Amino acid sequence: MTERAETGTGTDTGTQAGALARHPGLSAQEVARRIEAGEVNDVPVRSSRSTAEIVRANVFTRFNAIIGVLFLIILVVGPIQDGLFGFVIVANTAIGIIQELRAKRTLDSLAVIGEARPEVRRDGVTAEISTSQIVLGDLIELGPGDKVVVDGVVGEADSLEIDESLLTGEADPVVKHPGDPVMSGSFVVAGGGAFTATKVGREAYAAQLADEASRFTLVNSELRNGISQILKYVTWMMVPTAVGLIISQFTVESHDTREAVRRTVGGIVPMVPEGLVLLTSVAFAIGVVRLGRKQCLVQELPAIEGLARVDVVCLDKTGTLTEGGMDVTALHVLDGGDEAYVARALAAFGGSDPRPNASLQAVIDAYPPAGAAGWRGAGTLPFSSTRKYSGAAFTEPDGTDSTWLLGAPDVLLPTGHGTLGDVDRLNDEGLRVLLLARAGRPLDDPQVAASVAPFALVVLEQRLRPDASDTLRYFAEQQVDAKVISGDNAVSVGAVAGKLGLPGADEPVDARQLPPERDAMAAVLERGAVFGRVTPQQKRDMVGALQSRGHNVAMTGDGVNDVLALKDADIGVSMGSGSEATRAVAQIVLLDNSFATLPSVVAEGRRVIGNITRVATLFLTKTVYSVLLAVLVVCWQVPYPFLPRHLTLLSTLTIGVPAFFLALAPNKERARPHFVRRVMRYATPAGLICGAAAFATYLMARHIYTGAGALDAETSAATLTLFLMEMWVLAIVARPYTWWRVGLVLAMGLAFVIVLVTPWLQRFFALKLVGDEVPWSAVGIAAVGAVALEVSWAWVRHRENAAA
Repeated sequence: MTERAETGTGTDTGTQAGALARHPGLSAQEVARRIEAGEVNDVPVRSSRSTAEIVRANVFTRFNAIIGVLFLIILVVGPIQDGLFGFVIVANTAIGIIQELRAKRTLDSLAVIGEARPEVRRDGVTAEISTSQIVLGDLIELGPGDKVVVDGVVGEADSLEIDESLLTGEADPVVKHPGDPVMSGSFVVAGGGAFTATKVGREAYAAQLADEASRFTLVNSELRNGISQILKYVTWMMVPTAVGLIISQFTVESHDTREAVRRTVGGIVPMVPEGLVLLTSVAFAIGVVRLGRKQCLVQELPAIEGLARVDVVCLDKTGTLTEGGMDVTALHVLDGGDEAYVARALAAFGGSDPRPNASLQAVIDAYPPAGAAGWRGAGTLPFSSTRKYSGAAFTEPDGTDSTWLLGAPDVLLPTGHGTLGDVDRLNDEGLRVLLLARAGRPLDDPQVAASVAPFALVVLEQRLRPDASDTLRYFAEQQVDAKVISGDNAVSVGAVAGKLGLPGADEPVDARQLPPERDAMAAVLERGAVFGRVTPQQKRDMVGALQSRGHNVAMTGDGVNDVLALKDADIGVSMGSGSEATRAVAQIVLLDNSFATLPSVVAEGRRVIGNITRVATLFLTKTVYSVLLAVLVVCWQVPYPFLPRHLTLLSTLTIGVPAFFLALAPNKERARPHFVRRVMRYATPAGLICGAAAFATYLMARHIYTGAGALDAETSAATLTLFLMEMWVLAIVARPYTWWRVGLVLAMGLAFVIVLVTPWLQRFFALKLVGDEVPWSAVGIAAVGAVALEVSWAWVRHRENAAA
């Protein structure tokens, strides 16, 4: 907890002008009584689902219910070997729960680091506390960028403007006066003040909304939506196929009910892609843990996937390409003015704002308020990114009243003013320039900047982030267009971006010249790379214009002027040191303020999407060949070729174990749209070829084998062909090969050989190859099937590349 005493004086510099009679807030005794009465803001701050929700989501699924019923049936009618699939599901579910709990712990610990810590005044002293420590009646101070964390009534206001767009949809800031209500979930865009908490905890207006917005959600994800769509299709196919299979097996095996049940279950179980949802959850959860180690808080799960799909990233210069701090490098006094007088004016100006932004803090560092002895503050006009300047009124030591403005020269001065030429030359060097001007109108006049007398140019140098150049280069290599969007002078922004090697930085665009029509604006945005003098509403419009052209847009920022654009972007990325408002609406928060973390998020998203596409192909190939085999069995009126134990063995060796490793492997392939279509293009022909090859071997074996034990021999031959076919699908999916992927495929093949040559494993899995003719014929059929798989795979890839 940090504390600072409130002196409540403004005798020399006007630091707290007009705020001499400040309310001290609650006393310690009053706070204690309210805590005892339970009048505390006890809404839990969570970034993830609860433990109970995680367990329910992993256990109580549609397919777990199907598998569970089939497992119970096998326990009644068959040996435990045929019920192995039930134990696999239990293990998979446990893995999913453990991984999501790991992700929950990571997210919860990071959420505490990034949690808003409002400043509360108690006993006349202001201190930062946790939101959960606020009590009813607390006096909470507000400054630019601060989020209103509970409902209340304004007690003090100094040009206080609050944006309530996240609650009401009204984009224009609302000016607040003492006695006006404020709602939790809104945030300060300009000015400052304090309000008294009137509703805390779950009674606050936005408590439930804030709780939902901060959860570890699974919405708006093409990957998750695609898998849900696939599972819906699978369910529709399973029902009629399973009914036909049940009737067929009880007809064919009418003399042996137990065998009919086992064969029926053996046909239904592989239709269920039970591990697909699990591996998707695990891949996302591990991604969250990996990013958490890099101090990246993922507030919404699809953000990992979403950033991987982004093709345009809009960067706010300040705090993203440059570090938060700035330094005053020069002071150019205009028209032969008195430099000492200007320095005193700057010192007084700096001392007038209790919550200076980065630019004003640089002025304060260079001209401390102590240098303005005798200057008494008479009012302040906080900086607004819309008007591009701030103001302060003073009574000077000689009794003269003066009004000063500090802001953008090209906003405060008329077009063509001679001083602007000097400003342009400084901007060309990548320097930031502020104009200190004296106004001839009162500070509360809406036209206060209409006619000003320029006194000095304050030259600031921004500190470039050392990692920004490499990050921009990474985005260029990944074919992601970077657009620098800033409220600063366009030429200055272009110079900074040029130093970092951003293509197109030499042709900056002044946003005041942008066409208002969305389509025309989008055309300019697609051509340009650097945009200056952008207002907060324009940032929002620019994001919408890019989205209208089909772009997936990410927006980064740390200031309150970025909130609207962050909210509308496909992915919002906030710096940890940014305002509470930006952290509240962003899906990703970089707690270490490192722009260089973004490539890690992109890479993690691509790993998840690319790898889940791979493993989904494996799972759905199994589903397709299972449905085909069931249909063929019904048509030929023969016993189902496999027992549950055979398919459990094959699924474990060719799908389950390999998919787990493939889902977590590095993958830099760029994310592509249409997940369902792409997966089914590969899985459907692969599944049809595998099913046809296995059934052909089965029919051949039935023709050759006769007598007792023939069915077991036929099943063994069909199992050999199906294993070889699935291994070939695995070998295709594992490409491009690395040493560990080759080793993975070989290890799975070796495991199957061990089962075939080990007597007790042969008995356990009911596998025994009889003679030489049928086993070698099974291998031959598999070889023909492998050629068909390669041809179909090449054809699908050719069509996909042609479409791209």
